[in-house]
Amino acid sequence: MPTLNDVHQQFAEYFDIPALKPYAYLLSKKGSEGHICIHLNKIKEELDNLPESYQKIATSNSILETIPLVGLHGNDRQPFVVYQDRLYLQRYFRYETNFLTGIKRFLATEAALLPERMALLQSQQPLISKLFNSPLAIDGNDPADWQLAAAITGVLNNFTIITGGPGTGKTTTVAKILAILFATDPTLKVALAAPTGKAAARMAESLRNTTIEVDAATTEKFRLLQPATIHRLLKPINGSPYFRHHKDNPLNYDVVIVDECSMIDVALFAKLLDAIHPNTRLILLGDKDQLASVEAGSLFGDLCQAQEHLNNFTGDRRRFINSFIADEQRHIPSSQERDNDHHPLFQHLVELRRSHRFTGNTGIGKFSKAIIANNVPVIQSFFPPSADEEVVIDPAASEKLFEDFIAGYAAFIAEKDIATALKLLNAQRVLTAVREGPQGLYTVNKQIEKYLHDKRLITANTEFYQNRPVILTRNYYEHGLFNGDTGIIRTDANGVLMAWFEDSTGALKSVLPGYLTQAETAFAMTIHKSQGSEFGQVLVLLPDTTDVPILTRELLYTAVSRAKQKVYVQGTPEVILMAAERFVERASGIASRFREANAHEH
Repeated sequence: MPTLNDVHQQFAEYFDIPALKPYAYLLSKKGSEGHICIHLNKIKEELDNLPESYQKIATSNSILETIPLVGLHGNDRQPFVVYQDRLYLQRYFRYETNFLTGIKRFLATEAALLPERMALLQSQQPLISKLFNSPLAIDGNDPADWQLAAAITGVLNNFTIITGGPGTGKTTTVAKILAILFATDPTLKVALAAPTGKAAARMAESLRNTTIEVDAATTEKFRLLQPATIHRLLKPINGSPYFRHHKDNPLNYDVVIVDECSMIDVALFAKLLDAIHPNTRLILLGDKDQLASVEAGSLFGDLCQAQEHLNNFTGDRRRFINSFIADEQRHIPSSQERDNDHHPLFQHLVELRRSHRFTGNTGIGKFSKAIIANNVPVIQSFFPPSADEEVVIDPAASEKLFEDFIAGYAAFIAEKDIATALKLLNAQRVLTAVREGPQGLYTVNKQIEKYLHDKRLITANTEFYQNRPVILTRNYYEHGLFNGDTGIIRTDANGVLMAWFEDSTGALKSVLPGYLTQAETAFAMTIHKSQGSEFGQVLVLLPDTTDVPILTRELLYTAVSRAKQKVYVQGTPEVILMAAERFVERASGIASRFREANAHEH
């Protein structure tokens, strides 16, 4: 038999049933692209993706009902499962089922607690008024106080999703939820988690540095919060895909808050929900428009899109929320009432719509919204000769613009104080869409090193040279360092080269570089790695061809929205418009299975 170089075909050939092979091939291929399942009613669109030998096999979906290895109607005892016109590998069907079951457990336990929690909120009216009294600029399009609506929702429910773009105040809202909960129960046990240690540490840091007015006891509780990766929270069992915490040994917390949820894949999400007791409050935070997980699934986005309308409430709930909002202009409008909505996630998801960093009608805010909406006329309005102060599009990929931007790295190199140098390093960053090729990560980092070396700002003659910026590509729990952490190489007081990082409290920590076996140069980083980070200025380098499947509106949106003050995009109009047109659509059964549950109950 000839050697097969196609890993998906190797998987399909394992099954000695000719009729099954095309389906096995597509499941393997789509799984590698992040899909949880394949839509059987769209199978004809996929025939061209099959090897020629498989295209000759008649693919009538009814054949699946005759194959013993295929479980029907959700029977997941076989390797393959057909459910609601979708074909799954058993493992992914089980993950998706467990994920949905976990959410339903939360929803079932909270109903009886609502009257008590509403009374609790009313008893905290003075505190809530104080927390939400800051004057906010009225957004003419949507002046409602969605932060307060999200906070009330988070206290009332056992399961809450809070989504919003950069600068919309997700962490501030969580700080206010915790302030209310700590006021009612000072012994509350709270866990903070995120897919990466860096994201978890940043959430804890934001809570410690919050500008909301709270008493000294609450400030101290914020200070003592210990962030963790989801893996560390669940406690992995060495050499096994399982965790110590699960349904039969749940986490011992009253509140679990998880940030950057768009980055969580289906397997980890299912195991996380399985390990949280349904009486615990679970609050999921994220930006539904950001990149999905690297592994299979885009479950956070699926949850946010499972309902046709967001931010809807019953009339009674809307009036209850409005009773805490003194300014009538900020009331939740009656247009958000839906008294006959029986969707399981109804009143459990709030989108924060006002960015405190960007306005939606100028610069970065306007451009990033246009990308996500594929609003071609608005995107084109930023192309030259546009003179926008925040967004600069450079179709010619000017070498001068590139060199002017990277010359800014001289600031952190010249700064003697290491803590200040780390802050200056984060004032700017070059972001690449891909790793390989002329605009790829490796080539661009080499170009920047050469430029700075030629200017005698660095001497890049060894792996760990003075002032090399590094990004970690794995967790180093023994050093309290995490995948995605960035630092710089500098000598210590004794002249020994060390890798310097900020810890979660903002204090400096140093580690011998030799211990950090998996670290990359970080003058440039991939857009994927930048997720969750913020920089003053960003230079985004796009490939010079439209034929890059990874280049989607989610990727471009994530890149552009990393910048707080200014973003430069080196890419042609064709590539930018193609990216905005292409979007990540991962197959899953989340939305339809919620609809099914809704139909059965009503």
